[in-house]
Amino acid sequence: MPFTPEQFEEMSGKLGVVKDEIAKFIVGQQEAVEFSLYSILADGHALLEGLPGLGKTMLIRTISEVLDLSFSRIQFTPDLMPADITGTSILERDKEGMQRFAFKEGPIFSQMILADEINRATPKTQSALLEAMGEKTVTVLGETRQMARPFFVLATQNPIEMEGTYPLPEAQMDRFLCKIILPYPAKSELKEIILRTTGPQQIEIQKVMDAEEIVMAQEMVKEVVIADEMINYAVDLVSATQNNSGSSDDWAKYVQYGSGPRGLQSIIRLAKARALLSGRYHVSIADIKTVAKPALRHRILINYEGEAEGVDVDGLIVKLIEEVRQGASVQ
Repeated sequence: MPFTPEQFEEMSGKLGVVKDEIAKFIVGQQEAVEFSLYSILADGHALLEGLPGLGKTMLIRTISEVLDLSFSRIQFTPDLMPADITGTSILERDKEGMQRFAFKEGPIFSQMILADEINRATPKTQSALLEAMGEKTVTVLGETRQMARPFFVLATQNPIEMEGTYPLPEAQMDRFLCKIILPYPAKSELKEIILRTTGPQQIEIQKVMDAEEIVMAQEMVKEVVIADEMINYAVDLVSATQNNSGSSDDWAKYVQYGSGPRGLQSIIRLAKARALLSGRYHVSIADIKTVAKPALRHRILINYEGEAEGVDVDGLIVKLIEEVRQGASVQ
């Protein structure tokens, strides 16, 4: 059943209140907050990269409180096993004294998951998230269990101290709707962080939405209108990332692999989520341009020549956006 304009307007207003409530506790980091919300609305997952102490854990915990969702934090370490994430069956006695196997759910069965420093766990453990992220199910001992709705994974990784870590393979990177970069806070933001975290005043976080409303918002995102011109622009954008795209620009020679269909899906889904959060019921060209970097930066693989030249993926995407031709009707 299609949603009415009044329902869209009411939901957009609630999402604005969600942003304001998060901003009461999280100082700055506007892009991280917005794209985390876009990912949730688009029913996807996000990869967050930043140095220690920039508030990655507090960001996702605050979002879970505002949205009234169950929250689990999984600290990834080299000795973490898949069963530590998914859960396992244990032998226990029932009331009649008979022994039987009972499944004990792991932390993956929460609605919001913080996979902290995911690149510190072994590939076997990292892959335990793949099924849950992609299929919204977990299979243990041949039995498949459904995940809660909504289900959102925010994985963090530290860009420094790479010794002894296991970089995520391309197949798992592609599972993330977007990759968010957390920058250093500005001077004014540093001062505000100190005032909020070291003073006597306690900040109260109010619950603004619940799981049912978030699922409804996810359905609304699917109904946001996108014109063919916008889809064609996104298609051209993704096609231009591939080194066989015939681009005349010099940067093309530095690309080993570009984005596939999931990159295009991510751009469209994130653009629709941004439109709804902005109070619009249609996707604009600004939506696609804004979400392009987070949606594509982890899907473009620079070759050895590009690494030697110090080619920056974000800068490459900016050039790509400038190069892709926009039709006369795309404004």
